[in-house]
Amino acid sequence: MKLLTRLACAALLSTVAAAAMAQGAVSPAKKDMVQKVLTLQQAGIEGIGSALANQTATQVLQVAGQAMARVPADKREALGAELQAEVKKFFDDVAPILRASAVKNAPSTIGTALEETFSEDELKVLIGWLESPVSKKYQQVSSELQQALGQKLVAETRPQVEPKLKALEGVLGNKLRAAVGEPAAAGTAKPAAPKASAPAKK
Repeated sequence: MKLLTRLACAALLSTVAAAAMAQGAVSPAKKDMVQKVLTLQQAGIEGIGSALANQTATQVLQVAGQAMARVPADKREALGAELQAEVKKFFDDVAPILRASAVKNAPSTIGTALEETFSEDELKVLIGWLESPVSKKYQQVSSELQQALGQKLVAETRPQVEPKLKALEGVLGNKLRAAVGEPAAAGTAKPAAPKASAPAKK
């Protein structure tokens, strides 16, 4: 009796496992549609890699900029140009690597999400939109639109942001100087506490 029970349980488990596998299986047609979406969106996928390379290069520049506070003022401009050239070389070197990696890993990340989230009918609609002239036109101008917005933001917020940025640079510079035992930069000392006003003469 125990043997029959075990066999029955094993058969039941096999049936459940087969049903789960069938439910999770993705048809070849759906896989083809997902791959088409990824192909149509390849420029955006590569852009993720470029953005990551740019973010990394920017962080390196920020760290270098903080360290520049220790460099004599008359040498900062030339050194800054050299550092920027080195960072650009770094970006030009790693950006293709990151773009290729983004394209390589897109099927197992974005592709899998598309397979799980969209039905075949929805993928057909999505592909139709991505292939439409309106979508292509929007993709062509979207970078220009984002750039225009970025320029507007910079121009509008510069009076508010620049003083805060300069204050932050001063604080960071003084912290760096303090760490190496150098005096604080002139003009950045903490203001003295206000003196009590003398009593008014009668």
